[in-house]
Amino acid sequence: MIQEVRKIFEAEANAVLNIPVSDCFNRATDLIYEAVHRNRGKVVASGMGKAGQIALNIATTFSATGTPAVFLHPSDAQHGDLGVIQPNDILLLVSNSGKTLEILELCELVKKLGYSLKIIVITGNPESDLGNLADITISTGHPPEVCPLGLTPTTSTTVMTVIGDALVVILMKRIGFTAADYAKRHHGGYLGIKSRHAAQTGK
Repeated sequence: MIQEVRKIFEAEANAVLNIPVSDCFNRATDLIYEAVHRNRGKVVASGMGKAGQIALNIATTFSATGTPAVFLHPSDAQHGDLGVIQPNDILLLVSNSGKTLEILELCELVKKLGYSLKIIVITGNPESDLGNLADITISTGHPPEVCPLGLTPTTSTTVMTVIGDALVVILMKRIGFTAADYAKRHHGGYLGIKSRHAAQTGK
């Protein structure tokens, strides 16, 4: 069992190390910075199933670190929640296959609003329909799942999360986000206390 756990950790770690790193990260953060910090829009993150949970995590982490973002469930978008989208927003879409029907439909619904939003896609299939719709496509490297069936999103969600973390950290550095800024957005709990202490002491 211990050896099996080590193999799983090694497989996931190798998947992270093999995420393709290219100028797409710079270009993606440029688009987010332009939409949010210059044009006063927000990041609208979306995905279905496990990818949706990753999109939600990315959105909340962006919001906590000075880049306003919301999660829009693609199914709820078809029942009124599409109204959260505004003309200066940017879409951040997460789909391992790049073929998720609900996400493709979301793109069509946004067009029907009359908005020409920039689209960033995180996917394991850059040549997919969704990848071809995107202004910026960030590839996960499409690692095999550690799930013994090769079906359950496991390794794919790990690399998606890491890509989201990279985007968040790059934006934090670009906007000069400080512990004092963090404390203003995170009043409660241990992190609230820690951020206020860091803001006061510089540590």
